Order: sequence, then C-alpha cells, then structure tokens
Amino acid sequence: MSLIHPTAIIDPKAELDSSVSVGPYTVIGPNVHIGARTEIGPHVVIDGHTTIGEDNKIFQFASLGAIPQDKKYSGEPTKLIIGNGNTIREFVTFNLGTVTGIGETRVGDDNWIMAYVHLAHDCVVGNHTIFANNASLAGHVTIGDYVVLGGYTLVFQFCQIGDYAMTAFAAGVHKDVPPYVMASGYRAEPAGLNAEGMRRNGFSPEQIARVKEIYKLIYRQGLTLDEAKEKVLEASEAAPELAVFKDFFEHSSRGIIR
Repeated sequence: MSLIHPTAIIDPKAELDSSVSVGPYTVIGPNVHIGARTEIGPHVVIDGHTTIGEDNKIFQFASLGAIPQDKKYSGEPTKLIIGNGNTIREFVTFNLGTVTGIGETRVGDDNWIMAYVHLAHDCVVGNHTIFANNASLAGHVTIGDYVVLGGYTLVFQFCQIGDYAMTAFAAGVHKDVPPYVMASGYRAEPAGLNAEGMRRNGFSPEQIARVKEIYKLIYRQGLTLDEAKEKVLEASEAAPELAVFKDFFEHSSRGIIR
C-alpha cells in the first residue's frame, strides 16, 4: 500500500525516502529532500530548497520553505534545513533564509513546535525546544537548546535566547535573554531562574546553585553589564553548566534584558 496519497502533488525532482508518508492534497516542490520515516499530513506545502531529516511529524496546513517576508529577497536559492525528530503542528510557517543573512533558516533536532508558530528568515533554532502556540520569531533570531517559549511570545529581529531559558505567555523579547533565565512582560524583563526546567533536565542541586550565583552577578549586585560579563566569563571556566555563558556573550549583539 502506497505511503503517498494519490491526491498529493509531488514534483518529480523532489527526493523523498521510500518510508516517507504524505497525506492528501499536500504539495511538495522540486528542490525538497525528505529523510526516512518522516510523516507529512494533509494540505501541507513544502517548497524552496528545503531539507527535512528523519522521523519528523508535520501536521496539516503547515507551510515550510516559502520565500522570506523580506522585500530585498530576489529569488536567490537560499535554504531551509530541518533536523530529525521534530513535531511541527498545524499552520506553522518556516521561511527560507536570505543572502543578507546566513543564507538559511535552521531547525535542529527533537523540537516540539506547536500550532501557528512562525520562524522568519535566517533564524537558527537549537535542539529539544518547546514553542507554544503562536510564538513568532522575526528574522535573524537565534534560539539555544532546551528553550521554552510561552504562547504568543514575540522575539525581535537579531535577538538571541540562551540555552534552558524560558519566556512567559505573551512575552515581548526585544533584547537577548541569557541562558537559564526566565523572561516575562510586554517588554520582557528577567523573572528569575528557570530552576524547574533545569531540574527536569537532570541538573543537580549543586549545578543549579552555581547558576543562581551567576544570576545574582548579572541581576542582583548592581554591576554594569560589562562588569557583570567579566565576572561571568571568569566563573564560566569553573563548571560545564556555566560554559554556555561564554558562547552567549560572544554572540550577544543587542544587549540583554535587565
């Protein structure tokens, strides 16, 4: 029995593993590559130079690989790259990258992407994230591993959200959010440490305590950002769970929420 519904329209140049299933009325373009055991529901559109890995589940009405919402885009062969084991729910939209950005939009592995989520051009999403309904990323946003975005979170262009960070419902992220930090509010502000998220992901009490000390350095001691960064980078050499701060600050360009 064929795994491709007879009403699906798949360009002959598209490359799909023989184990890929495709639902009714789905449309797949010529430059699409899809890996083993990925399941694609009905009424999905996958276009552009899009590569999708293995064991993904893509639900109805998703749009993946459409051209970016950028007036400067002129038809360049930019990319969308999606890893393995992702769940992509209804009405999700992932756009291609742009030549003025990194040239591709990237999504890692084992991400849980809920309905109506939007990823604009040149976004980079790590692994094991959860994006609740209607979370939206503007262009050039970077999201670390194990990040949780609350429903209706809006992230401004070029922002970075560090590993294990979390945003509240309807947070407006206009600056970078450091690793492990919870952010809330229309103009997002720090709201404590994501200690529960750390516990759920196997961090020991000692590790959580060390990260709490970093939080105090950044937010509780009245230091300037440069002073706090210097102390955090010194401390980041001491323990593996603190090493993520070094990479975060090296790539932070918008300042952090404070």
